[in-house]
Amino acid sequence: MTAFRTLDHVDVKGKRVLMRVDLNVPVEHGVVTDSTRIERSAPAITEIADAGGKVILLSHFGRPKGKRDPKDTLKPVAAEVAHILKRPVRFVDDCIGEVAERAVAAMKAGDIICLENTRFHPGEEKNDPAFVAALAKLGDIWVNDAFSAAHRAHASTEGLGHVLPAYAGRTMQAELEALGKALEHPAHPVAAIVGGAKISTKLDLLGHLLEKVDVLIIGGAMANTFLLAQGRKVGKSLVEADLVATASKIMNEANAAKREIVLPVDVVVAEKFKANAPSRVVDAGKVGERDIILDIGPRSIEYVVSVLARAKTLVWNGPFGAFEMEPFDNGTVEVAEAAAELTQAHKLISVAGGGDTVAALNVAGVVDRLTYVSTAGGAFLEWLEGKALPGVEVLRIK
Repeated sequence: MTAFRTLDHVDVKGKRVLMRVDLNVPVEHGVVTDSTRIERSAPAITEIADAGGKVILLSHFGRPKGKRDPKDTLKPVAAEVAHILKRPVRFVDDCIGEVAERAVAAMKAGDIICLENTRFHPGEEKNDPAFVAALAKLGDIWVNDAFSAAHRAHASTEGLGHVLPAYAGRTMQAELEALGKALEHPAHPVAAIVGGAKISTKLDLLGHLLEKVDVLIIGGAMANTFLLAQGRKVGKSLVEADLVATASKIMNEANAAKREIVLPVDVVVAEKFKANAPSRVVDAGKVGERDIILDIGPRSIEYVVSVLARAKTLVWNGPFGAFEMEPFDNGTVEVAEAAAELTQAHKLISVAGGGDTVAALNVAGVVDRLTYVSTAGGAFLEWLEGKALPGVEVLRIK
């Protein structure tokens, strides 16, 4: 990956490495409940420490709005980082000023410290040059390993890249390489699965993907709006009636560009939106007045799997149905299983991301069997939409 400066381009020995990670993880009663993001950055933290770098971890946590708030302290998260790394991580009660400067000055090669929440200072989200300078005083180089925050032009996610030598961490590097394979230089045919509840939140995404992919597979409640645009009845299903014309326009544009759009041919319906509600399979055009579409049916699953079987690259954002409830997780789980099998057989490059998508793939138990699953949420979506991410652009080799 020559487009970005990475840890391969720098000798960190003896250097103070300001490392932006994403420690914005779920914490309940002072205990981290999901340490996935910490686990992803752990190898890069260890690599820098083992190479003799002094690792100074920077992260935001929660939304304290530029003021110190005890409920948003990184202290319990720093303890979890130490637990995962199996080595000491000293927590420091501020991220700039005398307290932070003294802690950094006392570091030896291989030491790791975690500074307090960068968002305790208003300068972080404002990308204020004075705050950037106060952070930069603490380091010799800046390593950005937080792709999930790269869509924000904040002091610790972008500003530091203009005042210190800047490099992508290993997690950032893996993410950029995976996304490059999926959309920048993909093997064709490229298929994209776009699901979830609303077209309105994914208009930019649909527009950008139509330029990039050969087949667009539409699932979730947003498929209902497309079915309505085709003149099919959708009963009491979740639908965006004001976007029916937009759905028609997208289908016409796809047709003109010779892109295939895959919509459900059969659906699973129930009269109540609750777990294990009595359900049945009907043709996509034969949904009753009281029915709610909650998943794709068996013929639709077969259809989607056949599309994946002829694809070389898959980009996936959004589930097919109400995957949080049985039996309406079936469509998502079966398609995920098929994508995992094709990936493991080296027939498919599969890249997935977005909060609901990751949760759905966890339900399906396939996260470790796809090429890459991004935990980045908003940044992943903005990348798919073709937007430049400030925290990535600053790492490009000019």
